[in-house]
Formats: sequence, C-alpha cells, structure tokens
Amino acid sequence: MSDLPLRSQLAVALGRTAAKMSRLAGRGDGSVIGGRIGLRLDPELLTRLARDRKLVLVSATNGKTTTTRLITSAMTPLGEVATNAFGANMPTGHVSALASAPDARYGVLECDEKYVPMVLAETGANVVALMNLSRDQMDRAAEIWLLAGKWRKALEASPQSHVIANCDDPLVTWGASTAKSVTWVAAGQHWREDSWCCPECGGPLDREETDENSDWRCRECHFARPRPDWILKGDQVTAPDGRAFPLSQLALPGRANRSNATIALAVVSQFGVPPEQALPLLGEVRSVAGRYTTVEHQGRHIRLLLSKNPAGWLEAFDVLEPAPGPVALSINAQGPDGRDTSWLWDVDYRILRGRPIWVTGQRRIDLAARLEAADVQFTVVDDIDQAVMAVPPGRLDVIANYTAFQDIRTRYGRVV
Repeated sequence: MSDLPLRSQLAVALGRTAAKMSRLAGRGDGSVIGGRIGLRLDPELLTRLARDRKLVLVSATNGKTTTTRLITSAMTPLGEVATNAFGANMPTGHVSALASAPDARYGVLECDEKYVPMVLAETGANVVALMNLSRDQMDRAAEIWLLAGKWRKALEASPQSHVIANCDDPLVTWGASTAKSVTWVAAGQHWREDSWCCPECGGPLDREETDENSDWRCRECHFARPRPDWILKGDQVTAPDGRAFPLSQLALPGRANRSNATIALAVVSQFGVPPEQALPLLGEVRSVAGRYTTVEHQGRHIRLLLSKNPAGWLEAFDVLEPAPGPVALSINAQGPDGRDTSWLWDVDYRILRGRPIWVTGQRRIDLAARLEAADVQFTVVDDIDQAVMAVPPGRLDVIANYTAFQDIRTRYGRVV
C-alpha cells in the first residue's frame, strides 16, 4: 500500500474510516460506502489496487457469491486472498475488498454481469470465470444477449485473461468464445428457457442428452458446444487428465452447488492448486452470507434459501426437504430485487403441490396469484413470523428474494 500515490493512500484511509463508521452504525459491512468514497477521491483507485496481484473475476446470473467463496477457500494454501465475501459486486465493493487486504497477492472478486467489461478493463484480471446467464431484474439489467455481446468485446480486448467458462450454457459459450485462452467446463445448465436460440445466427439449438454426455449445436450455423476440459457428471468431477474426483466432501447442498464447485476446481487449478488439495477446502464452506443456514426459533429449525429469479427458484426447489415438508415464500420488490415481479410467471410452482405453503412479503399478492394459477394450495400471511409460528416445531424451508432474505436473516439472527 505504501507504493500508492499519496492521493490514493488518502482515498483508501478515508474509505476505511467511512466503512468502519457504517459498521458501527449498524448499516451494513461498509464495503459500498468505503469504496464509493475511495473512488470519488481517486477514480483510478481500482486499477492501482489491482496492480501486481493475481486476480479472478467471477460472474454469472446465479451462484457467483457462492462460487467466489468456494474459490477463495480453495486458494488459501497460496496465502492471503482479498475478496468481496458479502456480495458487494460492483467497483465500489471491489475497491473495498482490495483495500482491506493490501498485502494479499491474490484476489477473488465477484462481479455483477454488466460490470464485467469495465472491471476487466481496469484490473486486467488473470482469470475470468463465467458460469451462466439467464433473465434477471429486467427493469435494471440489460437483456442477456446484450450482456453476452459485451462480454465478447471485453474478452477480445483482454488477451492476457484466461477464461473458465461453462460450455453447457450456449449464451456463456458465445460470450466467452472471443477469449484468447479458454478452459471449457461441463458444469450443467439447469434452467434452459433462455437458450433455445443460437446467439450467433438466431437459428434453433438442438440438444442431445445421453447417459454419458450433454450436447447442443445450432441447426443452421457452425455454433456448437465445445469439447469440455472439466466434466461434472452426477456427484463426480473428471479433470482434464482423466482423473475422477467425488464431490462427497461438499457441504453445500444441491446440483447447483456441485456446478459451482466444479467451476471452482477449474479456477484454482490455474494457480497450481490440485483437486485433491482443493476438495477438502471446498467442504469447509457450509454457509455463504446466510444462504443454506439453519437458524432455530422456538423449536423451529428454519433453513434460509435465497432465490432472486426463475433459475434461482429452480435451484431452491432442488434442495427442499422431501415432501410434504412445509415451505414459506417471501417476495419483495425493492430496488435490489427489481421492481418488476412478472418473472414469477416464468417459474413452474407445481412442484410445491401437496406441501403446506405460506406466502408473505411486500408482493405476497403477486405470488399468491401465481400459485393459484398453478393450483398450489397456500396461506397468505402478513409477516414471516406468522408463517414460522404456524408450523409445528420441526423443520421449515424459507425461500426469499434478496431484501426479503436479508430481513429474515436480521430477524432470526445473521449467520455468515
């Protein structure tokens, strides 16, 4: 940090002070306000803080916070790792993360999808991990084909960056295909409703599923799934050298987290961390910013699941307690959630039939209308505590979008 210009040192110091005051005031971890002040004083602060570090950018519509945490854990044998562990995934959060670990040679930064070009240009990241693209907050984010196009331009202009990309997602494949160096990972694609057309020519994509492989190709042009270097199949990952590794040590549940872990293994191998060393470290991650945490309240064991978009709901359904386990659903539509809740109609809620369902949150009526159309029985309540106390002592899964999730964490105890 001492080799920074004086102005940059002052920006870092004032940013840290602002972040500390924010934490003391109970207004969050301070990463956003600290980075905002730092960049206001020195607009080139991110570039300066990134210099001489080996950086990883992690981006996707779903799973980037979890995968960032997994990669960071697996890289600990290399030394201190700077990271934005709590999801502040825009440049303000990146500045705070790097400033808080001035001696860390490595950095793993979660990056919002639309900020990838900007952050890549300013940091020259060594590795970029791209996992999935699907519809999300259409009133805030760009159309996902536009995002993929911006990724293409950014990666073409960054030949020093090695890309780890999920080749099972056609849109990610297209977005990554201009990179000079790519490791393709068959990490699976669970939500496919946004990728039935070829992003190269607009033609239809044909898909083939077999016991051994998953393939896709355009019916009208050359665009097709690349041959993967890393392959996830069930509970097992096959590395490029042909060795297979079971994911039995992974503590985080569900197939989405097996995909996240596979991407993490591919990333850390670029830094010389082999799978046999990385896997036990991935298993140490049991909760990510409250996701998958179980909290206890008056005899109820409440497991918290975050779901922000149609693909995220699919992932949450995958890890629910077996039917007829009870489920509470909470939906808000504040700024961080996106104001538009029409995406609820893209989710197939019929899987919830036969369960006791409670619906709450600021937009509970929107969700109730969707469940009624899906012929799912439910009870609308004004407050999450009414749902919790309506369940007999035992287990309850709670699925909530971003601000609703944070409200529930605060109420029942924030667990990292």
